[in-house]
Amino acid sequence: MHETLLPPEFRGGRLRRLHQRDLGAFQAYRSLPELGRYQGWSPMSDAEALQFLDEVHRAPLFAPGHWVQLGIAEPASDALVGDIGLYLSEDGTSGEVGFTLHPASQGRGVATLAVREALQVFFSATSATSVLGITDERNLPSVRLLERVGFEFIESRQVVFRGEPCTERVYALPRNDG
Repeated sequence: MHETLLPPEFRGGRLRRLHQRDLGAFQAYRSLPELGRYQGWSPMSDAEALQFLDEVHRAPLFAPGHWVQLGIAEPASDALVGDIGLYLSEDGTSGEVGFTLHPASQGRGVATLAVREALQVFFSATSATSVLGITDERNLPSVRLLERVGFEFIESRQVVFRGEPCTERVYALPRNDG
């Protein structure tokens, strides 16, 4: 998949590949405990983060069985303010989405628009018929974002996450080619 899949801009932001030059901004939000509480990732050292940024920069977009991370950047400065992870199942029929946005960029609709754009790109580049969004029920901003984007609640699951019992809410968004 080629970079031209990524839209140049949307109102309030831009989706793009992550780069090593994003290290400072990436570490600034990925090291915040309140952002990481419900995420599948953990803070990493600068060396680990540089390696991660390099790997996701070079990774092919939407390879079956793999996650891809796209940066959310400010449109004027191109400064990184968050990222979106997209996973394509091994058989290419479904996906999963996750997202993180720096608190200073929250509350302006940037994450909602970025997730919508990322899903549009995902569906146009793959044959996936649906995407899941899974979040802890206590993560109300993520619950609300998934619902705004059009995901439908399908089930709750009792799980243990980071050694703590929690209730995950599972949402699905079907492909809409119409």
